[in-house]
Amino acid sequence: MQIYWTKINKIIEETSEVKTYLLDCPEDFIWEEGSHTHFALEGFNAGEKPNRSLIRHMSISTLPHENSIGITTRIREQCSEFKTILRSLEVGNEVAIFKTHTNIPLKREDKNVYLLSSGVGLATFRPLVIDYFERDDNVNQIHSLNIDSSKHFLFTNIFESAPDKKFTSQYVDNRKEYYEEVKNLAADKDGLFYVVGSDEFLVQNIEVLLEQGIKPEQIMLDKHEHMLPEFLSFDLSI
Repeated sequence: MQIYWTKINKIIEETSEVKTYLLDCPEDFIWEEGSHTHFALEGFNAGEKPNRSLIRHMSISTLPHENSIGITTRIREQCSEFKTILRSLEVGNEVAIFKTHTNIPLKREDKNVYLLSSGVGLATFRPLVIDYFERDDNVNQIHSLNIDSSKHFLFTNIFESAPDKKFTSQYVDNRKEYYEEVKNLAADKDGLFYVVGSDEFLVQNIEVLLEQGIKPEQIMLDKHEHMLPEFLSFDLSI
């Protein structure tokens, strides 16, 4: 396993609780849209075993041509040891990235794509939307639906409806309205549904989609392949 140590080159305060850490790109580090990585703080591998409290599984919110590896995360006032340390880091500090992989690249199958997310989950979808804007081959259109009660929306320069690009961006601030909208979107029985958020959020979305007749193979999750059956195997008769 190759561990890349790299430096923070910029810290962007997206909202009062959300920051994006832009990291220098190591020479041979490659990734694509929909990638995640293991993001680790100094000292995580100092002992015989890795200190898992200093490691987090994070989506990469940028594309390679942006020349920085973006890690976007929410840091609340009361937070974990990892986020407390992360909040104290400055430009020039070193962090580690390793085990980078993508589970949700943008599928180009001449279908409508629906991006379903909660809050900072938009960070995972940002590269997919940029990739689509730059090359819309074999994608009919994209619709983003995000639930965020804070009203401090992320990446508003990207997640803004653009009819000429066949892209729509929708925000709701409560779960009832959100799941009603998911049901409306699921009227497209041929669409591809990408879901990003907590495990609880994934399960709730999957239940709604399956109940509406969407097939498991139409649902894309940011999970390793061996974990998908755990989420997608629901018995709807119960």
